[in-house]
Amino acid sequence: MTTETRENRVKRLYMRSWRRGIKEMDLVLGRYSDDKLSGMDDAELDLYEALLAEMDQDLLRWITGLDPVPEQYTELFQRISDHAKSQGTAK
Repeated sequence: MTTETRENRVKRLYMRSWRRGIKEMDLVLGRYSDDKLSGMDDAELDLYEALLAEMDQDLLRWITGLDPVPEQYTELFQRISDHAKSQGTAK
């Protein structure tokens, strides 16, 4: 069994952030990953990776405020939302 290096993990999460399937989520998560992934600790990467496993339709409903964000993602999603608003990628 090979262990993934931190560098490879960050690269993989970066690619998953930019290749979502819904263009709006590509922009929101891709730009966030550009600016934040390399500075995350392992626990933050674990949570971000779990978020990336969620369905794009759910993520889009959360980012637009149509549905509440699940509790485990509240703080992370607030940071992502704030980042998106500062970048002009979410309303």
